[in-house]
Amino acid sequence: MTNTKTDIATDTTADNAPKATADNAAKATAKATADNAPKAKAGAPLGRSAVYKILTTGYVGSTGPGVAATVSYVSDAGRHFVFDPGMVASHADILGPLAELGLGPEDITDVVLSHHHPDNTMNVGLFGRARVHDHKVEYRGDQWTNRDAEGYELTPSLRLIRTPGHSHEDITLLAGTDSGVVAFAGDLWWHAEGPADDPVAPDREVLRASRLRVLAAADLIVPGHGGPFAAAGTVPV
Repeated sequence: MTNTKTDIATDTTADNAPKATADNAAKATAKATADNAPKAKAGAPLGRSAVYKILTTGYVGSTGPGVAATVSYVSDAGRHFVFDPGMVASHADILGPLAELGLGPEDITDVVLSHHHPDNTMNVGLFGRARVHDHKVEYRGDQWTNRDAEGYELTPSLRLIRTPGHSHEDITLLAGTDSGVVAFAGDLWWHAEGPADDPVAPDREVLRASRLRVLAAADLIVPGHGGPFAAAGTVPV
């Protein structure tokens, strides 16, 4: 009897060993996958399917002949967005690059305005069929829908957050792309050099807090009047 029990016990251990080994291997694989997966940025959208193109790179008096906005195109979930269609030398600076993508003004479903300064909003009328989003409202035709921009998900890969500083109503569009999170930040930064002390900002500490928030959420920043730059330690805050 003792030998029989010993044999049974040995057989049972043998039966369970492959399953335990398989379970441990599966857990190890899952852990390795989780450890190697890209870490979610604070406040960033979960999706990573958005695509974007800078339609025109803006400038200010110190970097160009006048003032022009950096105007961007973003697409996700079948929707077509234009961010900050502001002052440019010619409408062709916006519409030409869109045409290269096979899009006309009537194809734009949404416009996002980072804030209400004219140099960032001047050409919103080019997109008469679009929903227009700001810090607290969606506008379309004669319809006005109140909603807070903070944390508002336009699509699974596009999220708005409030980032006051350059003005009281500033917002940033966070876009999850396959290469990381892109922050379309309006005049939170005019360009890669800041300016470190924005002469328009009503509260320097509020501006700094919003800049730090965007740096924590993004891999790349698209400013209001310059080319994109990495969200790195050299960025003025």
